[in-house]
Amino acid sequence: MRIRDCGSSYSTRNAHSKIRTLAMISASEATTLSGLFYRRIERTPNLPAYHQFDRQQKKWLNYSWQETGERAARWRAGLKKENPAAGDRVALLLSNCIDWVCFEQAALSLGLVVVPLYTWDSPENIVYLLRDSGSRLILMETTEQWHKLTPHSATLHDLQKVLCLRSDPTHLANQPKKTNLVPVMVADWLPEQAEKMTSMAAYPDDLATIVYTSGTTGSPKGVMLSHRNILWNAEAIHQVIPTYTNDVLLSFLPLSHTFERTVGYYIPMMTGSSVAYTRSMQDLVEDMLTIRPTIIISVPRIYERIYAKVIKQLEQKGELTRKLFQLTLDIGWQRFQSSQGRCSFSTRQRILWPVLKLLVANKIINKLGGRIRLAVSGGAPLQENISRFFLSLGFPLIQGYGLTETAPVVSANTLADNIPSSVGLPLPGVQCRIGPDQELLVKSPGLMLGYWNLPEKTNDAFDNNGWLHTGDVVEIKDQVIFIRGRLKEILVTSTGEKVPPVDLETTIANDPLVNQVMVVGEGKPYIGALLALHPESWKKLAQELRLDGNDPASLQNPSARQAVLSKIEGLLHKFPAYARIHAVSLLLDKWTIDNGLLTPTFKLKRHEIETRYAGQIRELYKGHNIPV
Repeated sequence: MRIRDCGSSYSTRNAHSKIRTLAMISASEATTLSGLFYRRIERTPNLPAYHQFDRQQKKWLNYSWQETGERAARWRAGLKKENPAAGDRVALLLSNCIDWVCFEQAALSLGLVVVPLYTWDSPENIVYLLRDSGSRLILMETTEQWHKLTPHSATLHDLQKVLCLRSDPTHLANQPKKTNLVPVMVADWLPEQAEKMTSMAAYPDDLATIVYTSGTTGSPKGVMLSHRNILWNAEAIHQVIPTYTNDVLLSFLPLSHTFERTVGYYIPMMTGSSVAYTRSMQDLVEDMLTIRPTIIISVPRIYERIYAKVIKQLEQKGELTRKLFQLTLDIGWQRFQSSQGRCSFSTRQRILWPVLKLLVANKIINKLGGRIRLAVSGGAPLQENISRFFLSLGFPLIQGYGLTETAPVVSANTLADNIPSSVGLPLPGVQCRIGPDQELLVKSPGLMLGYWNLPEKTNDAFDNNGWLHTGDVVEIKDQVIFIRGRLKEILVTSTGEKVPPVDLETTIANDPLVNQVMVVGEGKPYIGALLALHPESWKKLAQELRLDGNDPASLQNPSARQAVLSKIEGLLHKFPAYARIHAVSLLLDKWTIDNGLLTPTFKLKRHEIETRYAGQIRELYKGHNIPV
C-alpha cells in the first residue's frame, strides 16, 4: 500500500514498520519518563533530537539525543546540589525550549514531581499554583517574571530557590526588600561538567507531574499523573497514529499543556523523531517555511485563523478565481471521500484534481512548509467546515479528543479512517460508555491518580465503578465518538429551554465578519450574544450602512445591530426558535490568552468574559422585566 508522499523519504508501510521496530521504545521498556529519555539516548545517540533558534547567534541550532543527554546531566547535577527529596515539587515557568526538556528530565530522574506553569498566566494565579503545589524550586525565563511575583512572595512558604535563564538588572535592583528569595542566574548555578544521566529514581506508578487545568470556570485543579499514565497513553496513541525517526515536529503549543507534552514531546522521544521549537507565534508562518515539518499539533484556533485568512483573501479576488477555488474544494472533497471508501471518484475528477492541486491547493499547503504528512487538532472541538476545508485541499488533518485527566488522549481519527465531524474511535485499551444526560464516561490505564489536595473533587470525578465523568455530552455511532457539547455549558433560559452555546457559537463564527463570539442567556427570556468583530470586515459593513467604521459609537447604531442580527438569523435557520439570537453586543476587542479571556487552548473563559462585559450583557436585556 502506497503512503502519501509529502516531500520526505516515506515510501511503504513495510519501511515504516522497520523503522518503527528499530527505534520504538515501549512503555514497558522505558518504565518511567526519565527511563524513556535514558533509553532514547542509548538507542539513537546521534539522531537529531531538538532544533532551536539562538537569538544571539541568529541561527538555528541542532542537538542530537546524546548532546541533549549531556545537557540534561548538568541540570541533574545542579538540582542534586539542592538536596531534594523524592516527591518534592519543582515548577517550570518557561517557554518551549531544550532547557524545558532538560530541566524536566533531570527532575524526573531524581524522583521529583514537575509542575508546569503558563508563561502568560497572571502573577496572582502563578502564586496560587506555587503555593497549592508546595513547589520548592522554580525555573523561570526572566527576572522580570519573578519581579511580578515578588509582591506575593511572602506567602510562598515552601519555595526555596528561584532560577532564571536571563537577567534584567532593572528588575533585580527594584526587588522589594521583604523577600528573602533572590533569583539565581542559571549560568552561575549550572555545573560545567556532570556525570552521565542515570535512568531512574522513580517507579512507574509514582507521581510524575501535577498539571493544573486551565478550566473555563472555577479555580484550577491539579491533575496528578503518574509515569505509567503518560507512557501508556503515548504508546496507545502511537499504535494508531505512528511517528518515525525521520519525522520533524514543529512545536508551538505550550509544553505546559498535556496535549503538547504527551503528543509533541514524549511520543517523539518514544519514537526517535525530532522536534523544532518555534521562535514565537508571530514567527510561526516563517518557521513553518524554514523547518518544513512533517507533523504539526495544534488547537483549532490556529486552523481557524488560516481558514479565515484564505477566505478574506478570496473576497478580494475576481469571480473567476473564486469559482476556481470552489471547484478545487468540491473535487478535493470528493477525492477525500473516495479515499475513505465513501463514494466514487470519476475519471473527469481524476483528471482535474492534479491540475487544481497544482494551481490552487498547493499554493496554500506550500505556505505551511509543503511536506506535512500529518496535522493533528485537539484541545477543543474543531468546526466541521474548517476540517472539510483543509481536507478538500489535500491537507492531512485529523481530530482527536482528550482531557488532562486522561493523560490526555481518549480517541482519535486516523488518516485512513477520518470522519471530520467526529473525534474518532477510542484508543486501544480505552473504554467508553454513555452515562446519564449523554455524558461520556471513560476508563483506561491513563486515568489520573486524582486531584492534588482535593479528595472530594477526586471522588466526584469518578463513579463507584471507576468510570471518569468527562463532563462532555456525546453521541456514539459504531464506536465513533461525536462531541455534542458540555454538561456545564448548557444554558437554561427563563422559559426552561436548554440551549448548547458551543453549537451556536461554532455556527456564528463561520461568518467572516465574526472573529469571536460568546452566547449568553442563562435565566433570561431569550438568547443574546457578544460578538467580537474582525475590524476590516466591520469597516466594510459600516461603509455599506453609511456609518463611520472608525467611530466606536457606530457599533451601537441600531442599523448595525440589525444588520448583524440578520446575518446571524440566516446562519442559525436550522436551530429551533428558542435557540435563535435576539440581541447582540458588537465589539472590536480581542479576546486573548494574555488578557485572561481565553484558556491556553483558546477556549472561552466564560466567567471572565461575563464579568468583563457585564454592562453590555445587561444592555442585551434592558427593558425586560427580568433580573439582570
